[in-house]
Amino acid sequence: MIPESIKTTDLAKNLFQYPSINPVHDIVDVQTTDCCIVGGGPAGAILALLLARQGISVMLLEVHKDFDRDFRGDTIHPSVMEIMEELGLSAALLELPHAKMRQIRIQTPQDTVTFADFSHLKTRYPYITMLPQVKFLEFITQEAQKYPSFHLVMGVNVQELITENGVIQGVRYRGGGGWHEIRAILTVGADGRHSRLRHLGEFESTETSPPMDILWFRLLHQPEDPEGGMGRFGQGKLVAMLDRGDEWQLAYIIPKGGYQQLRAEGLEELKKSVAEVVPEFQQRLQNLDDWSKIAFLSVESSRVKRWYRPGLLLIGDAAHIMSPVGGVGINYAIQDAVVAANVLSKPLKNRQVQLSDLAKVQRQRELPTRIIQAFQTFIQKRILTPVITSNRTFVPPAFLHLPILRDLPARLIALGVIPVHVKT
Repeated sequence: MIPESIKTTDLAKNLFQYPSINPVHDIVDVQTTDCCIVGGGPAGAILALLLARQGISVMLLEVHKDFDRDFRGDTIHPSVMEIMEELGLSAALLELPHAKMRQIRIQTPQDTVTFADFSHLKTRYPYITMLPQVKFLEFITQEAQKYPSFHLVMGVNVQELITENGVIQGVRYRGGGGWHEIRAILTVGADGRHSRLRHLGEFESTETSPPMDILWFRLLHQPEDPEGGMGRFGQGKLVAMLDRGDEWQLAYIIPKGGYQQLRAEGLEELKKSVAEVVPEFQQRLQNLDDWSKIAFLSVESSRVKRWYRPGLLLIGDAAHIMSPVGGVGINYAIQDAVVAANVLSKPLKNRQVQLSDLAKVQRQRELPTRIIQAFQTFIQKRILTPVITSNRTFVPPAFLHLPILRDLPARLIALGVIPVHVKT
């Protein structure tokens, strides 16, 4: 590994910010691996599977004791289904209970137009697969456990990077009765939008502040309901609806910073506002009888300027926090993982990961990330924000009525900017 003159984590600074960290640790054990992946989400799980399939020793660390978290992204796009097919896993994945979303429509009081029609795409999977993320992660990690070089450790609280001569050599974590140390040729941060490794590695981010937040909740799906995804626009109000088969996952979009005002107005006022946009759900909204059934998401969008340091790479939301627009976060994280495996497998087998190898991962993934984030910003600023910050009536953009241009959002959301394939 080539060292680089770069500011490393200052232990004294960490002691000030995190008083629970003791500079003298009683290490329970020290383990070694080729690749230590922190974060058992889609990016971390897929990367671990891809490396383990090639006989590379990999340890996947997850802070929680299971994968079951509410209101995580449940959309698996055609680009990821094609990756699953390349791994020989698509048929088994589709045996799990799921729903298929073939269109996303926009409905206003005056009109209904198709925003994205996936059924026209040239792919064996012309739809978005709606599958609970917990089931997807369980499926991927169970597949990875077939390989002896894969090791999964749950309930791990990573608190320090091991830095020697300016190179990250692994992590120290608390769990299972004390401090543990994992020494690795490469450490990968795939620990999401609140990434601990991004903080410990002192990565600098370029941030945007999307002018909206989201309230998530679920309602029963009735047999007579339409299928697919839909955006419902009212005067000053917007509800996004995701068809999950037996239930709807709804997103009530609000101006940035408006959550406290909504809480002060009360739950009944919230239900009344949603019913104005989706009147056919008025009776079902009565089941929304407690704020605990509603999840608040502060929408963010950013990316780190440089995804790597010697011995350390960030991927997925740890490297680029995605807006929920288009539901592409999971898919871009998985594409990051595939590119990382393609680029780094040979260096890991040779036990010599150069800084240039890590830079190559960012080079291949940064442009698609910039483009999709620009697309999300356009949708937020030109379509969503004017609705939720005023009482004007939303008028769908003219390009949605043109079949040629109408296919562009579908392609961008479903397949991404640059196709990613698994190298065998």
